[in-house]
Amino acid sequence: MSILAGVLGFPVRHSKSPLLHNYWIEKYSVNAYYVPLEVSRLDFPEVINTLPKMGFRGANVTIPHKESALEYCHGVSDRSALIGATNTLKFSSDGAIFADNTDGYGFAQNIKHCVPSWKASAGPALVIGAGGASRAIIHALLEEGAMEVMLVNRTKDRAEFLRKEFGAKVVVYDWIELDSILSEALTIINATSRGMRGYPDLELKVENLRRDAIVNDLVYTPIHTKFLRDAAKRGCRAVDGLGMLMHQAAAAFEIWFGILPEVDGELRRNLLRK
Repeated sequence: MSILAGVLGFPVRHSKSPLLHNYWIEKYSVNAYYVPLEVSRLDFPEVINTLPKMGFRGANVTIPHKESALEYCHGVSDRSALIGATNTLKFSSDGAIFADNTDGYGFAQNIKHCVPSWKASAGPALVIGAGGASRAIIHALLEEGAMEVMLVNRTKDRAEFLRKEFGAKVVVYDWIELDSILSEALTIINATSRGMRGYPDLELKVENLRRDAIVNDLVYTPIHTKFLRDAAKRGCRAVDGLGMLMHQAAAAFEIWFGILPEVDGELRRNLLRK
């Protein structure tokens, strides 16, 4: 009998997760299928409790279920609890549901893959945005040894809430201070939707960036945002968001199937063609 896995979201038809996981399922000859599951908030509780009975080994979770899914789980990893969200569920044969979060891992692995010399401890990091993705990024930066994480969000209260959650190494600045603190950061991450297709660009004074800074955008549609293009022209190392998607998926694949798949160039080319 084939193992089943999938991605839960609403909407979910745009998700690249089926392409990712089915590529690895074929490559590693795993007897499994990975399918998109478009599930509304209203139907989510019933669906999540039914999946283990249908032969599902696990599922990815995306918007709008990443936070609410935790209340239906029987076990939660430390990192998922600290981040306050899950992107990966594992189902046991007795129906128990375990929540984990591989987003922060995916972020860190993407940076390391693109810039092997990167060390979070080398200097301050700057995170732009204080949404769900930011929580995973801050957690990963602190895990990797960052001594200071500067945090900027248009709504300062949300940033202050994260500072209370993560502690004194997170320092909150007003949005109007963003351009003036760019020169202090060695790692800069756009964790907002700005720059995504259909959204306004993230406009910064790129001339304030350090030329040795590493600039990462979590957005991957388009793959090269204006923020990344401008930073690259400045001389910074620009890292796009597609790698984070691939590496977080690889960690989820290992949780379900016991194989940590290779994130290779062929996979990246396949995703960019779709």
